Amino acid sequence: MAFFIGRDREARRAYGFDEIALVPGDLTVNPEEVDTTLKIGDVKLAIPFLASAMDGVVDTQFAIAMDKFGGLGVLNLDGINTRYEKPREVVAQIAAADPDTATRMVQDLYREPMKEHLIAQRISEIKKAKVNCAVSTIPQNAEKYGKIAQEAGCDLFVVQSTVTTVKHKATKYTPFDIAKFCAKMKMPIVVGNCVTYSVALELMEAGISGLLVGVGPGAACTTRGVLGLGVPQVTATVDCAAARDFYHKKAGRYVPIITDGGMSSGGDVCKAIACGSDAVMIGSAFARTKEAPGMGYHWGMATPHSNLPRGTRIHVGVTGTLEEVLFGPSRLDDGSQNLVGALKTCMGSVGASSVKEMQLTEIIIAPAIKTEGKLFQKAQRIGMGKN
Repeated sequence: MAFFIGRDREARRAYGFDEIALVPGDLTVNPEEVDTTLKIGDVKLAIPFLASAMDGVVDTQFAIAMDKFGGLGVLNLDGINTRYEKPREVVAQIAAADPDTATRMVQDLYREPMKEHLIAQRISEIKKAKVNCAVSTIPQNAEKYGKIAQEAGCDLFVVQSTVTTVKHKATKYTPFDIAKFCAKMKMPIVVGNCVTYSVALELMEAGISGLLVGVGPGAACTTRGVLGLGVPQVTATVDCAAARDFYHKKAGRYVPIITDGGMSSGGDVCKAIACGSDAVMIGSAFARTKEAPGMGYHWGMATPHSNLPRGTRIHVGVTGTLEEVLFGPSRLDDGSQNLVGALKTCMGSVGASSVKEMQLTEIIIAPAIKTEGKLFQKAQRIGMGKN
């Protein structure tokens, strides 16, 4: 539904995670018997969780650990890991910087030239552990890095930018041809980011194997403040899911969508899946693990931009192991741990035996969902009252 925001100017109402709730089902299912698997091209995952391609979250060690727990960590090929031989030492410098100089330090450290031999080296380090390897780069580097990654044995390639479209107008350089790139690559290509039905449909028609949904919702991202761009994740996910379903009916090919960013708790993850997502990509929750390279800090992929940084370094702390964040036991009361357990329990409560059934969950608009009856939690800043 659209509303007039002024003379002859309409605006559509959009919703975020805090404004909706999921309705319990007429049937309940044993949470231990639900199916949470995900397939992107030939890559199969036991749980629908991807770790964001941010240098404070994923390095080769974290990617290996994430795969062994059934998920997928995406390594950023434009970052610290392919600029320095010892990336953890450089990340430690960023983590140690004071807040006033952190962004400038990130910009300075990312001026170090890329070293193409490190792309193959990092992929080799991951593949030696006999796990899936996923990497990410910006469209400008996709052609060059995609070839190197494929030859090195990469399993999944992500092309990621703030806003991605099939149609791109430019006179000073040749636009990246997504359809041509997907056609010639021999591994699944995931593209992002997108928030609209029309663009999602065009990207799927171009041959992508997966779609990242979300512009500006990440905890470390400042795009919405710097550029004013973005669509709240509930509406963005629902719209892109509608495009996926239409494309599936039209072409007979199912392209999973992945809600990327804006989820700080298990409840947010459950809502993303119920809104139509096939998986989620998360940064902050994984940045808080002992396995993450950032030591409790992380920063957005656009933070190093020399002229217009669209991210900032944030402190999230180290609260537990990767296993605790994914599977528990949860040692915190804010829903930021045992995310898989939360998803399975919610699936059981709404009567969903699979992720696809979860996407049929009844959703209500409920702005009081986080405040109703939570006076003491709010006053004492515990549980749901921490945020």
